[in-house]
Formats: sequence, C-alpha cells, structure tokens
Amino acid sequence: MQKEGKIRVLVAKPGLDGHDRGAKVVARALRDAGMEVIYTGIRQTPDMIVEAAVQEDVDVVGLSILSGAHSELFPLVVEGLREKGRGDALVIAGGIIPEDDIPTLQQIGIKAVFGPGAPTHDIVDFIQKELATK
Repeated sequence: MQKEGKIRVLVAKPGLDGHDRGAKVVARALRDAGMEVIYTGIRQTPDMIVEAAVQEDVDVVGLSILSGAHSELFPLVVEGLREKGRGDALVIAGGIIPEDDIPTLQQIGIKAVFGPGAPTHDIVDFIQKELATK
C-alpha cells in the first residue's frame, strides 16, 4: 500500500556532534525528492528527537552521527519512539558508524545504515520502497 501525501521525514543529530553537513545534504535530497523534511539541528537529546517525531507525526526518523555515540544514543531514540506509540516510524541512520556495529543497530530497529559517500538517491529509494510496503 503506497503512502498517501508527502512522506514526512525528521532528520536529527543526536549527541554532542556539531558537524551537520552530511545531514543537511541528505535533508536537501529528500526535500528535492518531494518529501517534507523537518531538520532538528545539532546537539539533540534522544528525548528531544522522540518528542519532535511525535509532534511532527513523521513517517521516517533519520539519525546522523559522527561522534561514535551511536551505540548509546540510537537505542534510546528507538525505545522512546516505541514508548510514545511511534514504533511504526521507519528509523534509518547515517554517518561514521563501524561496519561491526551495524548488525546490532539493525537488531534494535534501525532499518538501514548509510555511510559516508552513500548516494542520496539510494536513501530516497530505500525510504520510498520501505513505505510502499506499509
């Protein structure tokens, strides 16, 4: 079943990471693909991200991180979404994430991890395909 209306995506930078160029590039590509994008800015707590996702009623939460704190912060976001009744949101991630950490992130509910240099059209295609099956 194809989602009706624009896909709503929250792009968030959890933790103390202050580098957001990649997140902005992805946000722009999603917007250019016809999605409605809400960018939270840098230095967001997991609770702030969850609250924004709930308030904005997003379909997708995109987490971008470079700081290495993904193993601590991403599970808090996923669990927070479940606790707030938004476990149905598609959660994806990007940034500097070691290959060895990806299976663990997928086990907690991160559907895809896109590393540095990932073509933005791959991210767009992934989101569209995942939401088409919901």
